[in-house]
Amino acid sequence: MLKLSINLILIIIFLQGCISADERKITAGIEKNPAVVSEVFLSGTRVIEEGRTVETRFQPPEGYVRITEEEGSFASYLRRLPLKKSGTEVMLYNGTTKPAGDVYIAVVDLPIGKRDLHQCADAVIRLRAEYLYGRKKYEAIHFNFTNGFRADYSEWMKGNRIEIENNRTWWVRKAEPSDSYGNFWSYLETVFMYAGTRSLAAELDAVQRNDMKIGDVFIQGGSPGHAIIIIDMAVDKSSGKKTFLLAQSYMPAQEIQVLKNPVEKDLSPWYSLDFGEVLITPEWAFRSGDLKRFIY
Repeated sequence: MLKLSINLILIIIFLQGCISADERKITAGIEKNPAVVSEVFLSGTRVIEEGRTVETRFQPPEGYVRITEEEGSFASYLRRLPLKKSGTEVMLYNGTTKPAGDVYIAVVDLPIGKRDLHQCADAVIRLRAEYLYGRKKYEAIHFNFTNGFRADYSEWMKGNRIEIENNRTWWVRKAEPSDSYGNFWSYLETVFMYAGTRSLAAELDAVQRNDMKIGDVFIQGGSPGHAIIIIDMAVDKSSGKKTFLLAQSYMPAQEIQVLKNPVEKDLSPWYSLDFGEVLITPEWAFRSGDLKRFIY
């Protein structure tokens, strides 16, 4: 992935005739409520600092309610992702930190390993796989490598391992069968190594923006490329307008982070579904046609 600065993105969008640079400035004002449960009004959106999940920390914008999701669904899993203490900085794989700046507002409390593997598409893959693993839907855990090879976790569980030579890929029996979490994580790191935005984008189905659901992914496949995932949604009770929350990892490998909204300061960290043709996020710009969905 090639890191794009906000300034560069804004210049590009400005030339395309979209919103002005002044409208893209991020508010710096934070007003604290001295209630027993600490609340922060970040750009007009209520944040419960003590909340340790996406659902309990981020309240929908005024007039909005969360979209109802089936218990046990991928959507309910994502909105209940555990969060680190408010104010925690993102940790990179090598132990250094990524200052929040104007990029993120919260850090997902999931370990990422000690290798430079858990990047943008990998985080999306990981969240989907973690959900399925937790539900014991082992047969549904499979992802394609960039060369087209399908890596099934059910094969890995049997003790089979993946051999690659001259872009040929095949299974070889090398270990004892196991469904332990450590074994599962070894599988994931192998997928992280050989999959990416290009292969993941090819696996997912295109979705119309108005049909967006929690768990959908904005993704641009390539080198560079980027992917972010919708982790929550809310709807205005009177108008029917929708908002959503986004999460990403980035490069080098780093913890998953809940993104700020650098454009709509009155909504941040929520994003309006009516964002126009270009969705501007702190480190990448997506087209509305970049929205895709897992089909399994």
